[in-house]
Amino acid sequence: MTTVSIIGSGNMGTAIGGIVAAGGNTAQFIGRDTAEQITGEIVVLAVPHPALAEIVATRGAELAGKVVVDITNPLNFETFDGLVVPADGSSASELAAALPDSTVLKAFNTNFAATLASKSVGPNPTTVLIAGDDDAAKQALAGVVRAGGVDAVDAGRLSRARELEAVGFLQLTLAVQEKVAWNAGLALVA
Repeated sequence: MTTVSIIGSGNMGTAIGGIVAAGGNTAQFIGRDTAEQITGEIVVLAVPHPALAEIVATRGAELAGKVVVDITNPLNFETFDGLVVPADGSSASELAAALPDSTVLKAFNTNFAATLASKSVGPNPTTVLIAGDDDAAKQALAGVVRAGGVDAVDAGRLSRARELEAVGFLQLTLAVQEKVAWNAGLALVA
């Protein structure tokens, strides 16, 4: 059994915790403003992108040796019209640089909470795309996700996070403009 610590208790954190628990694993929910100790081998940062800097500052040492999952989309929240990372970078790569003693993965940012909770995108199963440079870490997260009833696909190295963040940004802007529903999303169909 794996313990997954989830920092953040919003819709995404709750949906991810539901997947973790459905697979017989343990979900530990930690509020952003609490000093509760992280017990999970995998730590999901289910927070808005601007909160990452504070988490690194307050919990960076505690995250050493952990698999840290960045689910954020680095949106410009003032204009909602672009990303706040360089075109050749990503939130996940910046997080990895800030947490050199952690293994950083990018996952869940191309999913909406509703599709994680329902485990479907229309008639298709929900798929979590996972990018990272550590195959064992990606396999561990994929195992937790699959055990919880959701598909997982290895999207490649952490450098692929920039494309995942662009896809996440596109989906969010379409949903905000009410061109797609919040229970819609991309589905991988073989």
